[in-house]
Amino acid sequence: MSVSSPRTVAIVDDDRNLRGALRDLLETAGFISVLYGSADDFIDSKGFLTVGCIIADVRMPGMSGVEMLQELRKYPACPPVLIMTSYADPKMKAAAIKNGAAGFLGKPINPSQLLVCIEKFFSDADDPASVSDQ
Repeated sequence: MSVSSPRTVAIVDDDRNLRGALRDLLETAGFISVLYGSADDFIDSKGFLTVGCIIADVRMPGMSGVEMLQELRKYPACPPVLIMTSYADPKMKAAAIKNGAAGFLGKPINPSQLLVCIEKFFSDADDPASVSDQ
């Protein structure tokens, strides 16, 4: 798991406005957010070591969200990753899940659905029995 607050969420998206909106939503729900404009910045900063979960876009300049998942799988303590995209289709979802995504949401993001997913990630992390059932 992470070394910082377990309710810290990384938001990885090249859309500054979306990052800010997601930060506001999550902070209203009691989470701490750390923002990254690209998957490359997130990986280079080793941000995955200091968060409890990650929300990432698929299509970004440089490394895509799915490529980021492939990179993160190299690390044993990788937190759950929720992939989001405006280009949701069954093949994209299958690729994300195959590469280790814990969840997949289409844009525009449904705020309630996002919060349910994130709460589940954190409750699963707090309950080792529930993590082993997945």
